[in-house]
Amino acid sequence: MTIKLAVVGAGLMGGGIAQVAAVAGHEVVLRDVTNEALERGLEAISTSLNRFVAKDKLTAEAAEQARARITTTTEYEAFADADLVIEAVFERIEVKQEVFRELDRVCKPDAVLASNTSAIPITAIAAVTERPEAVVGTHFFSPVPMMALCELVRGYKTSDETLASARSFAESVGKTCVVVNRDVAGFVTTRLISALVVEAIKLVESGVASAEDVDTACRLGFGHPMGPLTTVDLTGVDILRNATMNIYEETADEKFFPPETLTRMVAAGDLGRKTGKGFYTYDR
Repeated sequence: MTIKLAVVGAGLMGGGIAQVAAVAGHEVVLRDVTNEALERGLEAISTSLNRFVAKDKLTAEAAEQARARITTTTEYEAFADADLVIEAVFERIEVKQEVFRELDRVCKPDAVLASNTSAIPITAIAAVTERPEAVVGTHFFSPVPMMALCELVRGYKTSDETLASARSFAESVGKTCVVVNRDVAGFVTTRLISALVVEAIKLVESGVASAEDVDTACRLGFGHPMGPLTTVDLTGVDILRNATMNIYEETADEKFFPPETLTRMVAAGDLGRKTGKGFYTYDR
């Protein structure tokens, strides 16, 4: 069964969610604050679809049909008939709460309102709405078209029906789901990677080992497909810094406090692959 999906945020995550939904046959409305941001988002989606075509993982016709299923808007009112809305904006609770106030205002009563947050408790996001039972976490992973996992997060008042609808959508776009039944900061995956990343950075920061050797140890010693510092660069140094700080602020657990190096890298604009430099240097 196809649905009408709305996505808030045309960046890497929002665009990726829109892409996999459109490829799966769902109609998608993609919103951002400016037309320029939407144009960049659509260009990134087209580039990604073309890569799938070049690798014979998608036909040119299917790619074109997927593009045609995505419309764009700068207005929340375009979400009035959406069945499911997924928010994928900056990882700050104030920003997300403002989005959910707008969604609560314009969306139909039976719409499912989902957040792609990787660390902020769903209950805190849902608290600004009049329908917390309809709010759920749908944590996709970057790059969305490639990563097979979706972490479903039940807020304190999330209903069984809402969780089931979120699972149905995620599975319809080819994702395998895990369910987080208790709404702890960072959920399961972000808590695990954050603890590993913080310790990895501390080892490098204190001169115990190089970034390359820490990553090699995790790849060859634990069978990880990539090391934690390569993961930080791929995800975004700023994203991981915000995630660890969100968990620390919620739990006061020192093992999640962002190391000084991570904070300084964000201040300097060394955000990983997207800026060309993080723990490693990349061609842009």
